[in-house]
Amino acid sequence: MNLVFFDIECASVHKTIAKICAFGYVVCDEQFNIIEKRDILINPKGGFHLTDRKGEHGLELPYDYGEFKKHPPFTEEYPFIKQLLEDKNNLIFGHAILNDVKYLDLETIRFNLPPFNFEFLDSQIMYMTSVGDFTRQFGLEYITADLNVKFTQHCAADDAYATMKVVEELCAKHKTDVFGLEKVLGIRRGRIIGHSVQKPTSESFERYEKERNEARERRSRNRAEFYIYLSRRRKKKSGPLFGEVFTFSRLIEDDIDISEELVGRIFEQGAVYSQKLENCTIYVCEDEDDTVRTRNARQLHDMKIINLSQLKSLLYD
Repeated sequence: MNLVFFDIECASVHKTIAKICAFGYVVCDEQFNIIEKRDILINPKGGFHLTDRKGEHGLELPYDYGEFKKHPPFTEEYPFIKQLLEDKNNLIFGHAILNDVKYLDLETIRFNLPPFNFEFLDSQIMYMTSVGDFTRQFGLEYITADLNVKFTQHCAADDAYATMKVVEELCAKHKTDVFGLEKVLGIRRGRIIGHSVQKPTSESFERYEKERNEARERRSRNRAEFYIYLSRRRKKKSGPLFGEVFTFSRLIEDDIDISEELVGRIFEQGAVYSQKLENCTIYVCEDEDDTVRTRNARQLHDMKIINLSQLKSLLYD
């Protein structure tokens, strides 16, 4: 079986349109000996509006943009791409591949072409599973720097090559081939059939997502309970902390076993609690907290910032 690594660049991407301008791929055997490496340039039939994966910062592709107009549109390259990806003798890989698969699907819709049907693996998921870290998205630039793989970023064929090198390194690390790597890491392949796309994943990634979602639900329930509790508190007209306005970091707010008791004591001392940073005089967070809310609080020069121990001393001593 051959291994096919591919990457796509788009002239522009919107919710329902992805205008592909480059399809790069590498074909190799199971020992990662390269059989073919190629960059297919495509006339996107539209202008260039380049952004990053979040749709924000402008990107520059390592091509002469005028060159794309000299090449065929997607409809002419589609038969070759479809045959390459759907060949049962090819195992398909990409890095953060779900986006590229969706771009292909959007182009078939745009040009009224038969949809794709193939399974695929994601080197990003494989790497995250291997290192046991699902808290961030590891880009090719980060991983290849660690592996000392040199490539031209956003050149589709070179991105495909870098993806191949990541998978090759993972196989070497785990002393197995790509099929053994799937088993060792508990990988589940993604698939596109019709216009339905199933994302690739792994057993440990699914556990992480389940635990993360459960934690989010707990925080949401706790926050609702905290706000209900807060709405029932009444301000006193005097007290040792009269005039002070407190707020907590989200991490403290969500721990209602602590936060509700502290808020009760704050009101007993004549102070109040506000959910708005700009209204507060004292912000409470743990010293190592680096969340967005806490960083914003540290930028407000008129606000005093204390930790939980200091708050308890203030309220109970």
